Amino acid sequence: MEIAIGVIGAGETGEEEYITAFETGREIARRKCTLVCGGMGGVMEAACQGAKSEGGLTVGIIPGELKNEANPYVDIPIVTGMGHGRNIIVVRSCDALIAIGGSFGTLSEIAFALRLEIPVIGIKTWDVSTDILQADNPREAVEMAVGLTVSGAARGLR
Repeated sequence: MEIAIGVIGAGETGEEEYITAFETGREIARRKCTLVCGGMGGVMEAACQGAKSEGGLTVGIIPGELKNEANPYVDIPIVTGMGHGRNIIVVRSCDALIAIGGSFGTLSEIAFALRLEIPVIGIKTWDVSTDILQADNPREAVEMAVGLTVSGAARGLR
């Protein structure tokens, strides 16, 4: 089964986070993993754009009620009509999460993932737990995510 890596972060972002998210999406696609996100703008859009630039598959878990609310780089929009409640679906759909920066929505996704024992790798994100593994760059973050999902599956954890 293909590995699904979530990219979480704020819907509005600055240039540095946008570039980081774009490169993270590219790295995910290069490893033939599926990118899952909240499907909106900012970090989510940048990650999807990066994945698409490498021919990757993107899934957006949309908070609203219309498919066309998704950013233009989402291949498969999942329409929930749940607002921020969709964050649990984003987390449950992933084998690992990469958090880039972020605001309170990102924090809630991190909390869900830690509670569910889904690996979280952070790039300049919330520092609320020693269980959030820190990465210095997108390549390192994706390598960690893939490694953790493969080793977790091998141990029967997922």
